[in-house]
Formats: sequence, C-alpha cells, structure tokens
Amino acid sequence: MIIRFPGVYRPQHDSQILVESLAVERVHPGTRVLDLCAGSGVVSVWATQSGVRRVTAVDISRRALASTWLNTAVRGHRVRVVRGDLVSRVRHRRFDLIVANPPYVPAEHDELPARGRARCWDAGHEGRALLDRICADAPDLLENGGRLVVVQSTLSGLEKTRAMLGERGLRVEIARRMRVPFGPVLQQRRSLLVARGVISPQQSTEELVVFRAVK
Repeated sequence: MIIRFPGVYRPQHDSQILVESLAVERVHPGTRVLDLCAGSGVVSVWATQSGVRRVTAVDISRRALASTWLNTAVRGHRVRVVRGDLVSRVRHRRFDLIVANPPYVPAEHDELPARGRARCWDAGHEGRALLDRICADAPDLLENGGRLVVVQSTLSGLEKTRAMLGERGLRVEIARRMRVPFGPVLQQRRSLLVARGVISPQQSTEELVVFRAVK
C-alpha cells in the first residue's frame, strides 16, 4: 500500500509500467539511484526493496517528498529527499540509474502551474516541458554504463525523446509499452487534442512507453 498526502500524484498505469520495466535492472546496495519526479515514491520503494541503499528522491513538491520519505520509512528503509526543479539540486552528483515519471500531458498553454494538482500532469503545449529538460540534462548525471529509464505517452512525441537521447550519445531502446484508456484529464482535454490533430475524434486510449537509455 502506498501512502499519499493530498495533492500528490496517485500511482497509475504509468507508475505500474515504469516499475515493471525496472525488474530487469541489475542493482545492488551500492547502486546510486536517482528518482526524478518522485511523487508518492513508488520508484524509491522499488529501489530500497531491491536492496539499494543509495537512493536520492527529487521532487518540487514538499508533500511528494514527505510521501516518498514515509513510504520508504514504513518499510524500514531510508532515502535522501531533495526538493528541487528536476536536476538543479543534484547536478554535482553522478548516478548509476536515473528513473523519471515526469508530467507529460499536453496542456492549453506552455506556462506550467506553480501549485495545485495540475502540477502533477500539465507539461506545456506539447507535453514536453519537463521531458525535454530531462533528455537534455540527465545524461550528464550518468556514470559510464549508467541507465536512464523514463516513461511518457505517445501523445508527447516519442521520436523527439529518442532523438534527443541519441544526440547525447546514449543507446536508446523502448523497454515496455502499454495501451490504456484515457483518464479524467485526457477526457477533459479531448476537444483540445482533437483540434490540434494529436488524437482522432474517436480515440479513447493512449499508449504509454518506457524508454531505456544507456550511456
């Protein structure tokens, strides 16, 4: 059971497919793991339960970090929690595994919400406000042989993610896919996405994709 403070992203299909994809990752107590956009801490829970003792969880939300800390603590583990804007507070560190479940839902405007529940999913006009920054900045934090694992929707530009990571010298593959029905947010934005040509008028599902990129 995952404990979640009000306003913190509720683990959904993207959390599930992301954690499932991590089953193939080799980790040990000394593996340095960075949980970006930690949310309620499902990735940190996976890492600590897999025996990792060097987990850093980053989120911009204090409530998210409190949820992450609590969900690992009740299982007898500790993680380092850092409040920050993506990698801004950990640029000086290096990691063996970086895992990210960022907001990726296309929004009406590029301006990101400063607070409120929408901060959990709104990601600018193209849904890439955070994805682009992760693709640009996270590779610098990887040790040689390190891995970046990130989940997104096909509505947010798969080929751009592949291209950006490839340009940074990473070997990129799709580790997992899952087709899921639209949730409440996408249902509310159906007209907007149809008008932009992102989805068809009859479309009611999206595909979630997990990228795995090795330095």
